Amino acid sequence: MLYEVRWHGRGGQGVVTASDLLARAAIIEGKYAQHFPEFGPERMGAPIRAFTRISDEKIELYTGVYEPEMVVVIDPTLLTRTDLILQGLKEDRLLVVNAKTPPETLVNQCNEKKIKLYVVDAYTIAMEVFKRPFYNTPMLGAAVKASGIVKIDSVLDAAKLRFSGTILEKNIEVIKRGYEQVREYA
Repeated sequence: MLYEVRWHGRGGQGVVTASDLLARAAIIEGKYAQHFPEFGPERMGAPIRAFTRISDEKIELYTGVYEPEMVVVIDPTLLTRTDLILQGLKEDRLLVVNAKTPPETLVNQCNEKKIKLYVVDAYTIAMEVFKRPFYNTPMLGAAVKASGIVKIDSVLDAAKLRFSGTILEKNIEVIKRGYEQVREYA
């Protein structure tokens, strides 16, 4: 089964890193994976997207992701851009957002389209651990819990291949906290 993920955030927030770590976690589990960013000459802070594909079989697709199984919104300022973040999401698919409480318009549209909405306060997690708004890895933990597409231990192993020292320790903590604190928004 092919599982596709679209990530939304802003340049410099680690959107590409989160997508890459998810792909690496899938590969650690013996699955096939693709990860690719989509951005142009944008500067730091401009909206960007990244994509992850995971499958038990070899992936021979080389196109964009148009109807993802899951969308992850790392930057909470993008939550009002429902046209952008809900694009291509079908019934029973997942939307995982960085918010204490998502905007009412987003909740209403998810309810209308029967999209499963998950929330986690990645901002608070990041500020408590990093003292800076590095939302990507807590959102990765939340996405893994919401979807179950890979095991949390595989994500932690992927993080160990990417980071070291104090940065690794902090990323492991926020990945676990995102995983533990995400909840379906009713």
